[in-house]
Amino acid sequence: MADKMFKALLWAFATAVLMAEAVRGQQVPCYFVLGDSVFDNGNNNDLDTLAKVNYSPYGIDFARGPTGRFSNGRNIPDFIAEEVGFKYDIPPFIRASTEQAHTGINYASGGAGLLEETSQHLGERISFEKQITNHRNMILTARVPPEKLKKCLYTINIGSNDYLNNYFMPAPYTTNGNFSFDGYADYLIRSYRSYLKSLYILGARKVAVFGVSKLGCTPRMIASHGGGKGCAAEVNKAVEPFNKNLKALVFEFNRNFADVKFTFVDLFSSQNPIEYFILGFTVTDKSCCTVESGQELCAANKSVCPNRGQYVYWDNVHSTEAANKVVAEAAFVGLITSPYSILLLTL
Repeated sequence: MADKMFKALLWAFATAVLMAEAVRGQQVPCYFVLGDSVFDNGNNNDLDTLAKVNYSPYGIDFARGPTGRFSNGRNIPDFIAEEVGFKYDIPPFIRASTEQAHTGINYASGGAGLLEETSQHLGERISFEKQITNHRNMILTARVPPEKLKKCLYTINIGSNDYLNNYFMPAPYTTNGNFSFDGYADYLIRSYRSYLKSLYILGARKVAVFGVSKLGCTPRMIASHGGGKGCAAEVNKAVEPFNKNLKALVFEFNRNFADVKFTFVDLFSSQNPIEYFILGFTVTDKSCCTVESGQELCAANKSVCPNRGQYVYWDNVHSTEAANKVVAEAAFVGLITSPYSILLLTL
């Protein structure tokens, strides 16, 4: 069974790669990134927050060292930008000039959530709503033509913190006591729908929306909710209705707006032992860097694993560059997306 699955994956991947190779050069005029720490490339560096990583060993495999990316190297948007044909990094909002609104900006912020209250115990963060406001101000100030914006690529990764740093956290958060799993997912999706409509009004037409991964399988949640012995089933069960509803929301936009191409990126279903094995990941439940007891981020200037390409997790929540590359490439060629690959969004 595993052999058949492996051959099927190889065939699908090879076909998709050939499609991608047929398309050369920068495929979209601009690329905008919104979301949380999975996509953040430095926006939290100057904030008063615990959610920032502009120190070693973060960036140990990145050409410029620690930049604020929550990984040992490149993150998912970095790889997507390369696949789309950009020859330069998409700049973080805090360092971007007005002119760069014509070519792309990364607005993502570690700790950000769909809910304003999410991650408040960590300090400052740029919420999803604020990110959209920042985008609006930048494109209006730069006078980016609406027709140009409709050709740009947008990728969004938001929602994980609404579980990690809200629903499954103790006081000051109350959502766990106020909502069932289904009720909370519905509550979050109502906000998501409103925010996506705002982006649509601002010109977004080609949007890849990333679902929430198996948060229960992160080293952090294994320790806190899995008894330290395996994935926290309760946490994974909680995020399932969110992903289901988010995928339905993507199809809703495609159905209701004839001029859009939205796609859902399924991070949850792709996380399984067989695929990890096929891809060469041998350590799937531990961090590569040194994480102090009770923490989730790497301890400054402490030791890291030498075989980083075999680890899924860099710290207790965030992925290694190797894992980020696999996700980005799979999303680009359509192995984990529905109904469009990111490649098809760019055409």
